[in-house]
Amino acid sequence: MASYSAIASEPQDADPMSSSTGSLRGRRRGRGKNDSRSQGQASWISSVINLANTILGAGLLAMPSALSKMGIFLGIFVIAWAGITAGFGLYLQTRCARYVDRGTVSFAALSQLTYPNLSILFDAAIAIKCFGVAVSYLIIIGDLMPGVVRGFAPGVGDVTFLVDRQFWITAFMLIVIPLSFLRRLDSLKYTSIVALFSIAYLVILVVAHYIRGDTMADRGAVRVFQWAGPVPALAAFPVIVFAYTCHQNMFSILNEIADNSHFRTTTVIFASIGGACALYILTGITGYLSYGDNIRGNIVQMYPTVVASTIGRLAIVILVMFSYPLQIHPCRASIDACLAWRPRRRTQSDGSPSRTTLIANGAKPAKAEMSDLRFAIVTTCLIVLSFITAMLVSSLEKVLAYVGSTGSTTISFILPGLFYYKISDPDSPHHQRLIKDEDDEDEHQSGEVEGYVTSDAYLNRDWRRGLLRHLSLALSIYGFVVMVVCLITNTFLVAGAH
Repeated sequence: MASYSAIASEPQDADPMSSSTGSLRGRRRGRGKNDSRSQGQASWISSVINLANTILGAGLLAMPSALSKMGIFLGIFVIAWAGITAGFGLYLQTRCARYVDRGTVSFAALSQLTYPNLSILFDAAIAIKCFGVAVSYLIIIGDLMPGVVRGFAPGVGDVTFLVDRQFWITAFMLIVIPLSFLRRLDSLKYTSIVALFSIAYLVILVVAHYIRGDTMADRGAVRVFQWAGPVPALAAFPVIVFAYTCHQNMFSILNEIADNSHFRTTTVIFASIGGACALYILTGITGYLSYGDNIRGNIVQMYPTVVASTIGRLAIVILVMFSYPLQIHPCRASIDACLAWRPRRRTQSDGSPSRTTLIANGAKPAKAEMSDLRFAIVTTCLIVLSFITAMLVSSLEKVLAYVGSTGSTTISFILPGLFYYKISDPDSPHHQRLIKDEDDEDEHQSGEVEGYVTSDAYLNRDWRRGLLRHLSLALSIYGFVVMVVCLITNTFLVAGAH
């Protein structure tokens, strides 16, 4: 079936071999300036930078504390495992994106194609997760800026408003508000570069303190193979899962990247997840070895108030300040999808216009771009609500624990797995189009000789698709189990222990 659909649509020549060869060349020539993959404008490096900046954040500072609960050996394994599963979720998103017209892929579009009557729940989960992370960034700014001011000007304590967290949250809102009104994620690539330099400084700071050994006097016991127990380890696991959550921006990157071929998008994932995993392990090990079991949640706050550590605190503030718009961007899109949601009647067939517009070749997007008025209203409401929440709530640990247990597992594992499992059903009327597109793109990698593709190559592809579909279901089940276990641990066991 795959070989027939890949070749039958081509014009017939007198010679069967020349017909096959000509059809393959014709498809390759068709990938030129008019191909849909050239519609985006973002480069590969800007896509990696934005995705890496979405990944790297407050979770970097919590890695030493996580290792103290799990031990170095188990902690490294869990960090790597969380990166692999998060990367697999991103990979499934790239596969799902191939079912939707270029430039229109989103969680909402895939929800309408797979679970239309549940799409509002999916979008609500994404919105809540992104909103919670945005609030946590504002809380971090409010907590760290008074210390930054005291570090640079020790006598400033007499000026009350300069050491007030609410003042600094308000002041930094004046910076993040214009960035939050940018429509395209690629517009934030320069702020993301600044944020990544902040990450680099933080990593150097942690490693330098370990090499100098100036924290050894305050170091507690160090666990290498032992752990603190199942409850502390399970309580720390959502923090590691949260540290890799960037899936809310993956579809925007796929829409905007200039070359969205399978190879390029996969390398974006490998570069971003691989780099983050390496930094997490490096920071976790050196930070934990610096303080041992005496480590606290934010390692930078433990360093003495000197210029280097003060700059480190300022680097965190810069990092989360430029990461705030990266959370508002997907949150706004999910809120807009929730507002536009309408229940689908059972009498509507699979071949209805609302579905075919998502997959038809050259079709217009099923949903128009958000109007300027609606864009401004939704963005303003999100900014105001996040500001009010950050002013009223000061417990960052609870925000990260519950957001990591619910929103992060839903976006990273459950939704990508469910979407791909549903949309790749061999009996689905939409699946044959994807098979044809994948066969066209992979022909030059599948053992073809002078335009001839062996039947074993197609069997191998079918086997890989089947395996990927089963793995996607396993990822969803894994995400659901992680969510339930972590919620129970943080809600009942950890809360009861306190």
